[in-house]
Amino acid sequence: MSRRAVRVLRLGAVPYAEALRVQERCVAAARAARGPPGLPGLPGVPGESVVLSEPARPVYAWGLRGAPGAAAAAALRARGAALVAARRGGHITFHGPGQLLAFPVLDLRRRRLPLRAYVAGLEALVLRLCRRLGLRSARALPPPCTGVWMGDSKLCAIGVHCGNHITSHGLALNCCTDLSWFEHIVPCGLEGKGVTSLSRELGHHVAVSHVLEPFLDSFQEVFECTLVSSEEPGD
Repeated sequence: MSRRAVRVLRLGAVPYAEALRVQERCVAAARAARGPPGLPGLPGVPGESVVLSEPARPVYAWGLRGAPGAAAAAALRARGAALVAARRGGHITFHGPGQLLAFPVLDLRRRRLPLRAYVAGLEALVLRLCRRLGLRSARALPPPCTGVWMGDSKLCAIGVHCGNHITSHGLALNCCTDLSWFEHIVPCGLEGKGVTSLSRELGHHVAVSHVLEPFLDSFQEVFECTLVSSEEPGD
């Protein structure tokens, strides 16, 4: 049996809000590819996607919990960051330059994959990437500490949404992120935990562009797919 195709949309450095808009178009394409309820999906149409981007400007985003109060929000804006509410699980976190954002849009019903197993797959994907880069001490922790960690410091945050079995949002991997932005919040709502980056852990500069290919190799292995480059969700 041939491996299922997943489109890759490489946006480069774009505003966080633009990455969200592209993601929503991918979700719509995935629903269209599935076809009407009770009928098979459209043959030959790869309805799944993964959207890759690097936030062009600093932004604080939160999911279903952890929205900042008015005073805290004003203080964050005063530092030059935008604030965005996102439709995902999780508390407030930071997105900015030097960070890889990956939004997989996958059909968990077709894959027969439970949501918790999908989240574990995202963790496994990043752990494979870390091993490829020589970071063998990276690990996943039990809930509520989702993501990938180096000791007590989070290297990669994970927050997902799943509607009608189609995923959105995903992960944020700190490559060469300015970690001082995290000092103004409690990242992901976890008191007493730190934040780190690939650059800090490896001792040299690691740009987002340096990890794209090993990231995609790991993605194909974990989610058993063939990645196809695309410029638009419906291509």
